Amino acid sequence: MSAFAVVLLPASARALGQPTYITPTPTRNSVVLMQGQQAAPIWVDAADWPGVIRAAGDLQGDIRRVTGLTPLLVKDGTRPARTMIIVGTVGKSPLIDRLAREKKIDVSGISGKWESFFVETVANPMPGVSTAVVIAGSDKRGTIFGIYDLSEQIGVSPWYWWADVTPDHRDAVFMTPGTYAQGEPSVKYRGIFFNDEKPDLDYWVRAKFGEHLTPGGQPGTVANFNGQFYAKVFEVLLRMKANYLWPAMWNNAFAEDDVDNPRLADEYGIVMGTSHQEPMLRAQKEWDWHQRQQYGNWNYATHAPELETFWRDGVKARKSFENIYTLGLRGENDTAMVQGAAQSMALLETIVANQRKMLAEEVNSDVAKVPQLWCLYKEVQGYYENGLRVPDDVTLLWAEDNWGNVRRLPTPEERRRPGGAGVYYHFDYHGGPRSYQWVNTSPIAKIWEQMSLAKQYGADRVWIVNVGHFKGYELPTEYFLSLGWNTTRWNANNVNEFTEQWASREFGAAYAKGAAEIVATYSKFNGRRKPELLEAGTYSLTSFREADRVVEDYNALTVKAEALWKVLPASKQDAFYQLALFPAKASAIVNELYVAAAKNAHYASQGRASANDWADRTRELYKADGDLMTYFNKTFAGGKWDHFMDQSHIGYTTWRDPPEDTMDAIKLTAVDVLDGASPGIENETSAAVSPGAADLRFDSVNQQRSYIDVFNRGRAPFDVTVTPSAPWIVASVVASVVQKDLRVWVSIDWTQAPKGVALGTITIVTPGLTGSVDVEARNSIEVTRENLAGFVEGAGYVSIEPEHFTNRVDAGGRQWIRIEDYGRTLSGMRAEASVDLPAAMPGTDSPSLEYRMYLFTPGKATVNAILAPTLNFVPGRGLRMAISIDDAPPQVVTVVPAVHNAAGRDWEESVKNNARTVSTSHDIATAGYHTLKIWMVDPAVVVQKIVVVTGGATLPPSYLGPPESFHAHTYPGLGRPPN
Repeated sequence: MSAFAVVLLPASARALGQPTYITPTPTRNSVVLMQGQQAAPIWVDAADWPGVIRAAGDLQGDIRRVTGLTPLLVKDGTRPARTMIIVGTVGKSPLIDRLAREKKIDVSGISGKWESFFVETVANPMPGVSTAVVIAGSDKRGTIFGIYDLSEQIGVSPWYWWADVTPDHRDAVFMTPGTYAQGEPSVKYRGIFFNDEKPDLDYWVRAKFGEHLTPGGQPGTVANFNGQFYAKVFEVLLRMKANYLWPAMWNNAFAEDDVDNPRLADEYGIVMGTSHQEPMLRAQKEWDWHQRQQYGNWNYATHAPELETFWRDGVKARKSFENIYTLGLRGENDTAMVQGAAQSMALLETIVANQRKMLAEEVNSDVAKVPQLWCLYKEVQGYYENGLRVPDDVTLLWAEDNWGNVRRLPTPEERRRPGGAGVYYHFDYHGGPRSYQWVNTSPIAKIWEQMSLAKQYGADRVWIVNVGHFKGYELPTEYFLSLGWNTTRWNANNVNEFTEQWASREFGAAYAKGAAEIVATYSKFNGRRKPELLEAGTYSLTSFREADRVVEDYNALTVKAEALWKVLPASKQDAFYQLALFPAKASAIVNELYVAAAKNAHYASQGRASANDWADRTRELYKADGDLMTYFNKTFAGGKWDHFMDQSHIGYTTWRDPPEDTMDAIKLTAVDVLDGASPGIENETSAAVSPGAADLRFDSVNQQRSYIDVFNRGRAPFDVTVTPSAPWIVASVVASVVQKDLRVWVSIDWTQAPKGVALGTITIVTPGLTGSVDVEARNSIEVTRENLAGFVEGAGYVSIEPEHFTNRVDAGGRQWIRIEDYGRTLSGMRAEASVDLPAAMPGTDSPSLEYRMYLFTPGKATVNAILAPTLNFVPGRGLRMAISIDDAPPQVVTVVPAVHNAAGRDWEESVKNNARTVSTSHDIATAGYHTLKIWMVDPAVVVQKIVVVTGGATLPPSYLGPPESFHAHTYPGLGRPPN
């Protein structure tokens, strides 16, 4: 992809993932582009593409943003300067072609290529010019990408307007001598789709760009998605080396909102398309505004001639521009046009044939040269699986399940189709099981995990992602497009490197690590459970302090974000607020709100006086959320982004988002507090881990800490004493006065605890109530923190983060790879195999992950593998894995069957939880060391967490599973476990 003398500089000067060729200080023989009061003029030939000339003007403006100097922009050679920036397209720029003929530059590496360019220092390119920096592109977008690459190198973010990212000032800019080349992109068409854009984007556009009367004499007004708006969109896309757009369509029509929109897109260099339900570049709203009153909903089964005329008119109007024509047709608002699969398939075959005939007549008689795609969305994929086919020159656009999980990828036969294949992806979705349209919930590790499969299996002609209302999805959008530009640069091991480079460019190298942590962490937290999916019972109040830990983690992140915001330069604060601080703080408030509501419900069931406090706290958080949204809309950045926080996000119960945030679905209970004192006691493990087990269980290796709550149902305070039965049982409180709630922490003094298993009690005495909590302490002789080799059981389970394996065994073209920062807790381990390899056989050609663990409890053991919600994307092949302990035969389990539709309760639960769990049962003959083995059968299974439950116990319910058990960081004879 590139060749250049790489200079290591602060990350803030580096284009994301690319070698650095621009420096703020001179190096040997470096070219001075700007210094003092001089800036090298920009020369672009007047004969070049208008979009190239326009982008050269953007470079002029970018240099002014960075240095305060405005270089001359010249379109002929009448004013040569000693140093110049020369911009041009091979075959379009007479100057570039002349330099190539004179062998001053070599364009053979890019000539005839798709979207390729180089940036090169050239000595004495022409009379009067001693040095030039030449940006040469293979085609219009190649040159434009080269121009914006230089802009990014000098410090201008693609998000300078859309996220208020202010570049650092530079007194001088230099280029290191050499050639920097970018070859063809990994994915040919890379773009975004505005969808579900109301209320946020729609209302913002109305406020920013106005509105116009609804066409066709229909009542009301429409947001003015005009050329001024789309110019901002086209520019940011090109700055990210994207080239494709599906425009806003909920209540708009691209070509009718502004008749100049299609021409403007082509001038900029953006390839236009339309959504999966809108064929032939015609918007559904165009039909609604002008045809619906006479003909009703568009439906080819009832109005074929009218629809064909409608399509042909659109093709005629836009055929001279660069487009991809969506084929097929779905009924209005994503519905079927006729009942029955057979009838629908026959109708679609007729539609596609007639659409292609039209394209041959209007655009190119060789219709195979006209870019076309067919989106296999929802029921249309079923038609395809049942035999419906389109010509091989049409791109098959496979849709994921609307939740980031690819449904289907090309077979070997399909990979030979000249039309290729692509993927339609989502960062925003309006539909079941619940809509998610508020803030970013797409961690980039998940994007890599799924889209790397798409590339591996040949779905690389088109990648398009639904970005909803766009703002708020800056990081995942740029990652998605960057990955499409170069799928080899970003991989499973450098997820966080991308985020750090991104943060460095936006906020400065000195703040990059902290800012990246905030952005990555809030994205990860939101990815494990999207805010719209939260309920009062999502996280457990009693198991592993899960709910409290979730709130603590979110709030700690907010504190870090606020602290970093305060020390940032003022010029960086607005960008940081909208890209990092606001989404972290807003997400923290919503999560705490639901936990507060859960405490109200739980404490009310016990009659606790504090239940009313938690109801008040829930209402306070609801108000805090509303105030924060109002601040973002009305005050932040002077109201520039007003309406982008209009989207409701609290009170969801179905896929239909409430019209505004509401507490109606969050039932709060008021408790009638008793007069006097009324004590109650609850210990942490209200549900015992196994029949007859102690209430609180500890061991000397894990060294747990647990709690007992003493609470009051009345108004009057009361005294409490806490008395352990033995000196090795340590309680944080011996005597106290309880007003409402008192938490007593319990731990073990292992220096005093007897060796082996010891039993004891803690007695809680209050007026009118005495309670006793049983304590079990295992002070292990066999295994200690010092001699442990692997994991150790504690309180009846072993919890394992998969990357902490004690051994990994590869097998030929198959292996387990770590995906950095993936999933709900730490990372993920993915089964990887060369494309089209058959299923692996555990024990023969299957790679394995091994986890050595010390178990105290023999008997029945259950292994719960918490996996990613990945789907059965290979036709006729499910997802399987195998699990074994020691030398027992591996048990093969089906994660997703070969025939599985991404619908129904199982699928809904998997996407809501961002996980799917499979379990196996094993017999453990003796206490001691045992080795758990996870075997690959099919590729793409991703393991997020493993929990081994021992002794036939029942694990207390929780959402994330228990925190990781204690494990040795260095394993005797094995060294430190690999990363």
